[in-house]
Amino acid sequence: MAHRLYSVFSACVLIGLTLSTSAFAASKAEHTSIGHSISIGPNEEVGEVTCIGCSIFIRGHVGGDATAVGGSISIEDQGQVDGDVTSVAGNVRLDKEVKVAGDVTVVGGEIRRNPEAAIRGDVTAMGGRGWIVPLLLAPFVILGLLVALVIWLVQRLHRPAAPAIPA
Repeated sequence: MAHRLYSVFSACVLIGLTLSTSAFAASKAEHTSIGHSISIGPNEEVGEVTCIGCSIFIRGHVGGDATAVGGSISIEDQGQVDGDVTSVAGNVRLDKEVKVAGDVTVVGGEIRRNPEAAIRGDVTAMGGRGWIVPLLLAPFVILGLLVALVIWLVQRLHRPAAPAIPA
């Protein structure tokens, strides 16, 4: 009897958590796109926004982070981001009356910021497109060096030992 009651209680808790999570997610949908730009309208409120190979245009409210890889981020007309704004290989433009609660980071691009834009966190910019090539090639160079080390070690272990010269 106690085991059955525990099972029913566990099932109810699991169903309640599932429904509450989906209801919360429905109120702040996340936007993820590859190759197609994302536009958040003035009356829209979303969770996190991630864009690969495209741009993000925010005029509404983003409850989390806004991240663009290979594209730019533009926050306009009283747009608001509660998290961080990050752009890799793209620019960030902040118009007046824009609010960013977190950090603004740009790698391989530049920040165009209106003096009236409010940023609570840090602003970091590693400008210029020259950073992109080393960042993208570094993992391949490290992997190549590891493969070369393994090949060298295997060849060294399989090399026959030189015979001893009698005295």
